[in-house]
Amino acid sequence: MAPGVTNSFGIMRNFIRFIIRYHFLFLFLLFETFCFYLLINYNHRHQETFINSSGKVVASFLEISGTFKDYVSLRRANEELSRENALLRTQIPENIPSISEPKLARQESDDLFIYQYRAGKVINNSVHRAHNFITINKGSKHGIAPEMGVISARGLVGIVRHVSPNYSTAISLLNNQFRVSAKLRDSNYFGVLEWDGKSYQHAILTEIPGHAPVSTGDAIVTSGYSTIFPEGILIGTIEDYQLHQGEGFYEIRVKLSVDFKNLTYVEVVEKTSGEEQKQLENLMQND
Repeated sequence: MAPGVTNSFGIMRNFIRFIIRYHFLFLFLLFETFCFYLLINYNHRHQETFINSSGKVVASFLEISGTFKDYVSLRRANEELSRENALLRTQIPENIPSISEPKLARQESDDLFIYQYRAGKVINNSVHRAHNFITINKGSKHGIAPEMGVISARGLVGIVRHVSPNYSTAISLLNNQFRVSAKLRDSNYFGVLEWDGKSYQHAILTEIPGHAPVSTGDAIVTSGYSTIFPEGILIGTIEDYQLHQGEGFYEIRVKLSVDFKNLTYVEVVEKTSGEEQKQLENLMQND
């Protein structure tokens, strides 16, 4: 007899043995099912209870299924929202040159926008080093270049340092080499902000004059005095401050608005006229 036929007979023999061994259990289940059927079909009270209970089970299953589908599609939704947010930032009124500017000057700006925003996703991040950085899943072929700013929906993140065709790395605000011009949003007094090197939630703002109005909870934003970040990007709020009498300046402890331990989607900022501004300022420094 062929080996295949022998195997088929063996499987069938084992199946029959299984049925014979547990035939009492199968008969019991069969009778239970039949009795349950009779009880439901010929007893209206039990029938209503069964329908209500089964409806709840089905509804719960559908709810769980819907939640799972929402979770699966959440990543795509977040990416779409990030792209839309970048586009909306580009189209805000203060980001568009005035119509009164000469036609030639307006043509030289990229698509008539002072700043352009490109959405990206953080694929690597560090917060416990002296020189922390993030990696973004967008590179030179997406228009990313060194010295571009990086922000998120919550505020300032960092500055692009290195770029490859598909990826870019940026030093985050949590980096000893990072410094940015920042100001008190309500009074416009500006100073220099840098990481305190200790907590991923705090930075230090200095060079704010002693006569400036300072209060706990005041917002700290970018000053706009650079070719990297637009004015008014949120950095954080004042948590504590002290006045150095001998120097006449405040040292302000800032609670950062960005949670760097929960950073996923960012936007890379490009100032389209930034290179022209740099060249002109370099001339002044060399005089």
